[in-house]
Amino acid sequence: MFRRTFLATAVAAALALGTVGAQAADIVGTAVKNGNFTILVAALKAAGLVETLEGKGPFTVFAPTDDAFKKLPKHVLDELLKPENKDRLVKILTYHVVAGKVLSTDLTAPVTTPKTVEGSKLWIDVDKSGVRVNQAKVVTADIVTSNGVIHVIDSVLIPIF
Repeated sequence: MFRRTFLATAVAAALALGTVGAQAADIVGTAVKNGNFTILVAALKAAGLVETLEGKGPFTVFAPTDDAFKKLPKHVLDELLKPENKDRLVKILTYHVVAGKVLSTDLTAPVTTPKTVEGSKLWIDVDKSGVRVNQAKVVTADIVTSNGVIHVIDSVLIPIF
């Protein structure tokens, strides 16, 4: 029942974003078109990662919404977006990316631990209450793009520095 509901939510999200029946945009284009990822897109630009996530891929991105970024203290986000903190910003953003395309249907166990582009592992937990990536809740899954997939999360993932 849970997987069916999860899949229905994913299909609804894809339809809402216009990615079913039409040529899907890449990850960045999909995020821009959605409108709920303006802070993420600004951070990707500041980190110099836009071109990478517009590339061939495939990538899986656990994408925090603007509301997720607003949970961070404002001074933290302001500091991260400064050019002198680019390395730290890259580390945080690449912690949200897994090489390859991981759909919700690919999760075969209650816990999955894929390695991120940053180099650390994520803890993906699936149970009857939903899917969590570390402590972030997946609010929309399986937004398929031309070069991967986006899973929308409600919190920013922070790697251990």
